Amino acid sequence: MFRKAVAAAVLSLAVVGGVAATHNQHPSSTSWSDSSDAYYTNSDGARVHRPMFADHKPDGATAHCADGSYSFSQHRRGTCSYHGGVVQWY
Repeated sequence: MFRKAVAAAVLSLAVVGGVAATHNQHPSSTSWSDSSDAYYTNSDGARVHRPMFADHKPDGATAHCADGSYSFSQHRRGTCSYHGGVVQWY
C-alpha cells in the first residue's frame, strides 16, 4: 500500500512538473527549439538539445529514434529511451 502511494505521488509530481509531458512532445514551432525547454544538462554537465522531430536529420543529431525523433545525446546509454529505442546511430 505504501509503495503504491509513493509511486502515485512521484508520478503526480512528474506530471505536474512537466517531466512526463516532455518525453514525447512534438514541437509545434521553431521557437520551441530555441527555448530553454529544448535542452537538458547531461551527466557530464553539458547542455544538450532534447530529442526533436524533423523532416531531415538536424545538424548535431547523433541518433534517429524509433518514434521518428532525432536525439542529440552524447552518450549511448539511455539514448532514445523514451522514444522507442535507437533505429540508427550517426
